[in-house]
Amino acid sequence: MNIRCARPEDLMNMQHCNLLCLPENYQMKYYFYHGLTWPQLSYVAEDDKGNIVGYVLAKMEEPEPGEQSKHGHITSLAVKRSYRRLGLAQKLMNQASQAMVECFDAQYVSLHVRKSNRAALNLYTNSLGFKILEIEPKYYADGEDAYSMRRDLSEIAKQLHPERETDINNVGANDKKAVQKPHDHTFGDGSCCYNRL
Repeated sequence: MNIRCARPEDLMNMQHCNLLCLPENYQMKYYFYHGLTWPQLSYVAEDDKGNIVGYVLAKMEEPEPGEQSKHGHITSLAVKRSYRRLGLAQKLMNQASQAMVECFDAQYVSLHVRKSNRAALNLYTNSLGFKILEIEPKYYADGEDAYSMRRDLSEIAKQLHPERETDINNVGANDKKAVQKPHDHTFGDGSCCYNRL
């Protein structure tokens, strides 16, 4: 199994995986929007033949009024049934979360999950450290409620940047690049994600 950053040519297969696995489906333009706006945040899981068997679609959110914390959001996560219980969903989620910290200095990541989806709820709370913030009534098109959940990313940030002694959020925009250390996260064209801040 291989986890890698999603590419434009993967979007059709990601949509197909979504249609097989989830009741919430998206038009292709939604995948293009994510892929073009946040190309470094979505990942796919491939089998040994290069077939996509799972994906995570993620984005960055605008801060709420009065909030300064940068945060990401998991739009969709799916793994084909025959590839479940192999740890792929957890690896996909961790990879997207790490990219949110590396490229955007995200402090937390949010998501929504159906109240009835016990398997996903177990993954999010027990394996990934998400906490339930609130219940959003009738969030889904069929009227089912959703748990709004959040995962703090400060531990990932400490692991990625143990050398940082300065809080990046308290540094002026012109000094930001001076605080950031080299890393190996790049876009498809080889450019560093810090250069796009």
